[in-house]
Amino acid sequence: MRRRTLLQALAAVAVMPPPAMAAPARLRGLFPIAQTPFTTDDRLDTAALAHQVTFCARTGVPGLIWPQLASNWSTLREDERLHGAEALLAAAKGTAVSVVIGVQANNGDLESSLRMLRHAEAHGAAAIISLPPAKASETEMVAYYRRIGAETGLPLVLQTQGTMSVELVENVYRAAPTLACIKDEAGNPLQRYDRIRALTGNRVAIFAGKGCTEMLSELKLGFDGYCPSMFCTDLFQKVFEFWNGGHHKEAGELFARILALRSIPNVMPYLMVLRGIFPETVTTRTPAGQKAPVPLDDGDKALVRSVWNDLLAPYAR
Repeated sequence: MRRRTLLQALAAVAVMPPPAMAAPARLRGLFPIAQTPFTTDDRLDTAALAHQVTFCARTGVPGLIWPQLASNWSTLREDERLHGAEALLAAAKGTAVSVVIGVQANNGDLESSLRMLRHAEAHGAAAIISLPPAKASETEMVAYYRRIGAETGLPLVLQTQGTMSVELVENVYRAAPTLACIKDEAGNPLQRYDRIRALTGNRVAIFAGKGCTEMLSELKLGFDGYCPSMFCTDLFQKVFEFWNGGHHKEAGELFARILALRSIPNVMPYLMVLRGIFPETVTTRTPAGQKAPVPLDDGDKALVRSVWNDLLAPYAR
């Protein structure tokens, strides 16, 4: 079935009432976006991928998400995504780490999304997350999330982007009873927060994305969770704990230290290696139309080590 025909078919059922279903469990805390490592011969490095679960378990981070925008999900074939999901979910067994699997598909192919969510459910995912289909209308987006939500009892995370309106978020909430969380990256999330809370009756979690560069303001408002990059997620977790424990000054000081490190361009790949999360041999794929990140030179690496050791190492777990 061609994509436009499929989306039209989905839109035709958008007005159907949702099935009765218990409210999904609420998500809370740090859920970093896992990075996607490759070997030097461009094979998905499932061992390095799974080691991110080990890192979260060791440092007290409650969960992770893969693959999403920061994972360069669009560069992955479906078989790579299935193998990667299996590696992550196997690593999470017996730990307190909740793994959320992304099920959006290239070209908005619904059947591919359904295969991936069924696979995620069968292998023990805690929840699923999905971007909307590309170039879909708002009616088609609502129909898509209704269909995804009806396929599984797993909690559903809606990731907004672009111009997705608050009213669209409300319509998805009403259409998909399994909606448990909104990772809001559309427009200005700080300005939308109160309206989304009200329109969803405070029944779903609201997560911050965009690298958590506005985390203090988001904490002040009461965001439930945060999705930073992996390399400093344990430090963001500490900021979260400081703030919610009433230690606002300490939260602000640590957050400022994190921003100092993040100000160094392209710091993440090197810090993933420096912290022992990835081996030095890991490579990455760059999405079509984007420039590959410029590796740090020896001087930049020395600066990263200096900032890390002086400002952040005492907080690391």
